[in-house]
Amino acid sequence: MLLRLQKKKTKTSSLTFLDIKPIMKMIGFFIFNGFLARLSYICNAYRTYVSHLIIYSLSMDLFNVYPINPINIVRAQGSTVWDAEENPYLDLYGGHAVISIGHTHPHYVQRITEQLNQIGFYSNSVEIPIQRELARLLGKVSGKEDYHLFLCNSGAEANENALKLASFYNSRKKVIAFSKAFHGRTSLAVACTDNPSIIAPVNETDNVIFLPFNDEDALSNAFKNYGEEISSVIIEGIQGVGGIREASVSFLRLIRTLCDQYASVFIADSVQCGYGRSGLFYSHDYAGIEADIYTMAKGMGNGFPIGAISIAPKFVATYGMLGTTFGGNHLACAAAVAVLEVIQQDSLIQNAATVGSYLIEELRKFDQISEVRGRGLMIGIDLPSELAHVRKDLLEKHRIFTGEAKPTVIRLLPALNTTKEMADQFLTAFTEILEG
Repeated sequence: MLLRLQKKKTKTSSLTFLDIKPIMKMIGFFIFNGFLARLSYICNAYRTYVSHLIIYSLSMDLFNVYPINPINIVRAQGSTVWDAEENPYLDLYGGHAVISIGHTHPHYVQRITEQLNQIGFYSNSVEIPIQRELARLLGKVSGKEDYHLFLCNSGAEANENALKLASFYNSRKKVIAFSKAFHGRTSLAVACTDNPSIIAPVNETDNVIFLPFNDEDALSNAFKNYGEEISSVIIEGIQGVGGIREASVSFLRLIRTLCDQYASVFIADSVQCGYGRSGLFYSHDYAGIEADIYTMAKGMGNGFPIGAISIAPKFVATYGMLGTTFGGNHLACAAAVAVLEVIQQDSLIQNAATVGSYLIEELRKFDQISEVRGRGLMIGIDLPSELAHVRKDLLEKHRIFTGEAKPTVIRLLPALNTTKEMADQFLTAFTEILEG
């Protein structure tokens, strides 16, 4: 009996072992296949990651030439802009003096929308009546109704065409420009800009004579030495990038006298300082003189790309002398007409003079400021080096956009309809920073 039980137990044990073995094989099979599946998943994921890296590395990115603030502006109205988190900012810079009548002005938006619903663009091979409408209105508002208008797309193009037109006029090559001048980044314009770091070898020329700004003796001597070779003199009425430095009345009048004496062309660069910003339509007007060519852009389109030159009657046009594909297109002209209509209807040039004078007067009460310069709503606040942080604090702590000119000049270039309340908001923030 015992023997039979033992055999039975052995048999049972053997059967038990035989039952477990296939199960273990099956488990091993699934584990192995699970490993393969997981390995396959990992490989696929890695392959996807690598392919994304390759795609990203091959995709187009921006050419990194702008030191930008890490703020994404998504909405704007008047002199207020909002970031992606809906934080409001007071805009006293207007994107380099571009916003002249305030962001998304209703009349401006309406004008552009109506034009876009009709036709947005055709080239200068057909009649574009809105160009003549713009010319008539610009002549009236600027007080230069006997001048002629050539339309382009930017301030650099405006200066380029002005310099070219002057050379056509008197068949000369030399140009007088001034220290700290900025006239643009295209070939002739950048050659007349006093910043070697942005002048490529191909832009270098011996035809530009740089003189000290507001130095009447240097100007007179240059004409004595090169008078019959000088094609033009180009000058900003108020230098922008150069630190809000104003050309003196006597200096501008001397330029006019010498240009008349030597048959040279007086080019008034009004790209940043023009279009009412100084409290006069062209900032050069405070000298009581007329230039031969006025260049303009920035505030002309309130953000829509447009530039122009206003040309004295003595210049005679010929076909092909100047030209552009996009300049004077329907949409750009609609934007520019809207800007002039708002400037005229809302007396914005007078407002720029009034609010600007108030700001300048209040700023000059701060002992910490080295100097306050400018006219109207083109103001430079020159600070000592220990206050170099002020502009950054205005943006980061008080959400106020301002501009700068190296090394420590804060530039205020707000919309021409900036109010006294906005000026006070800035002054309050400025006071807090200086007293903090």
